[in-house]
Amino acid sequence: MTIDGIADKVRAGGRLAPAEALALYRDAPTPLLGRLAGSVRARKHREGVVTYIIDRNVNYTNVCVAKCNFCAFYRPVGSPDGYVLGFDELFRKIDETIAVGGAQLLLQGGHNPDLPLSWYEDLFRAVKDRYPAFKLHALSPPEIIHLSRLSHLSVPEVIERLIAAGLDSVPGGGAEILVDRVRKLLHCYGKATAGEWLDVMRHAHRAGLRTTATMMFGTVETDAERLEHLLRLRDLQDETGGFTAFIAWSYQPEHTELAGSEATGIDYLRTLAAARIVLDNVDNLQASWVTQGGKVGQLSLAYGANDMGSVMIEENVVRAAGASYCMDEVEIVRNIEDAGFVAKRRNMHYEILGDPTFRQRDVPRMLELGTARADGDVSVPQELVNYSARSRAGKNLRLQDGRTAGLQEGK
Repeated sequence: MTIDGIADKVRAGGRLAPAEALALYRDAPTPLLGRLAGSVRARKHREGVVTYIIDRNVNYTNVCVAKCNFCAFYRPVGSPDGYVLGFDELFRKIDETIAVGGAQLLLQGGHNPDLPLSWYEDLFRAVKDRYPAFKLHALSPPEIIHLSRLSHLSVPEVIERLIAAGLDSVPGGGAEILVDRVRKLLHCYGKATAGEWLDVMRHAHRAGLRTTATMMFGTVETDAERLEHLLRLRDLQDETGGFTAFIAWSYQPEHTELAGSEATGIDYLRTLAAARIVLDNVDNLQASWVTQGGKVGQLSLAYGANDMGSVMIEENVVRAAGASYCMDEVEIVRNIEDAGFVAKRRNMHYEILGDPTFRQRDVPRMLELGTARADGDVSVPQELVNYSARSRAGKNLRLQDGRTAGLQEGK
């Protein structure tokens, strides 16, 4: 079929076969891809609304045994730069999030062998006891697999226990490219194969959780493998219907072992448009302004996106790789409205919560994203002594902290 014929099929609302999708992605002029993706977005979202969410992206630990070669954020076990956030630190971050109108924590971190499943359960329960209405959008599929291996429990059992403790939804991190050839080259095959990532999402959906889906592109994958990733997501969505949204972002190479170069803005927009066309059963697409900047994020609304993602408040992973874009609610709303859309706040389920918070009450401006911790802060949460460690470094640290606590009690 010709590009014109494939385009006509998209305009008519037809589903593209894999070969058609790949041909369109490879050969269609960029303006045509944008118009087609825009037509799909308009068909799904006729009211002209573009949504966003106010939440905080908190990375509770940077200690990780996965050692993906595209990641500039992680630190090995025993590193002096490794950290684990304490419960009180997380409570303060939640208080700050609520103060600017947020109602959700996006909680993800490294695969830390010294944080058992009970640590997560106690944290989730503590958050829910203190903030009953606050939502926990937490733990990507590889983190859940990591907890399954640590606890010797099945993935469905881990998900069941996390839900009982307060888990509300699962973010789509760790997908990278859902092709095992690529995952082996990125050193992320060990943390989760493509099939394992999809299976975690399948179990989460069956347990009643809604999740997002993601794709990090621009490393070592081919354009055909990007399309394979999208098609695997489409197949699972046909089966479960559990994905609320899709987010694509470009690989950030600075300070990483893999190195290389970043995909261009045009490459990002073409990939976003292809995702909007291929993922005909996923209602929402987010613009990745955190890797592309506000103006490309705004332009994304003409290439299929109907959501500007999160105000975020805090970001650590992308910043570690050299990107430090920041937009608070005022700027996100300005970008949406300048593009000709109506801006509305939402929750993770894409339910509309209302108009912008800053138009209802005074909210402090946020001119740069926060970080997990201030530079030089190497404090160790006191409650860690209550959890058994697996690594030698972790065991020594717990022993040292236990002795310190005993001395303090004896004073």
